[in-house]
Amino acid sequence: MPFVDIQSNLPASSFSEEFLKKLCSCTAAALGKPEERMHLVVQPGLPMMVAGSCSPCVILSVSAIGVTDTADKNKEHSAKIFEFLTRELSLTADRITLKFHTLQPHQVGKKGTVMSFL
Repeated sequence: MPFVDIQSNLPASSFSEEFLKKLCSCTAAALGKPEERMHLVVQPGLPMMVAGSCSPCVILSVSAIGVTDTADKNKEHSAKIFEFLTRELSLTADRITLKFHTLQPHQVGKKGTVMSFL
């Protein structure tokens, strides 16, 4: 049950439903998770500065159980997600930052319980 959160100073129009569907497919494939388990949230139009510049940028956070727990895994995830974001949002790689967070099953609630019991 991965969670993908995007913060950006790009306008909401940059994040169409089609973009969200493509991002869902991309991140699900990168993480080896089914699309129907993905959760995406986009916060557009934020006042942001990355590397001393307010030029268009994205910070994307991925939180997941069991797939973001090593440097080698995250290096692979990063390459796939960067390729997608640079292509779809016309940003250079230096304007994109990814953050990976490892979740434990007891930290994710679903259906009135936590993933440890599902």
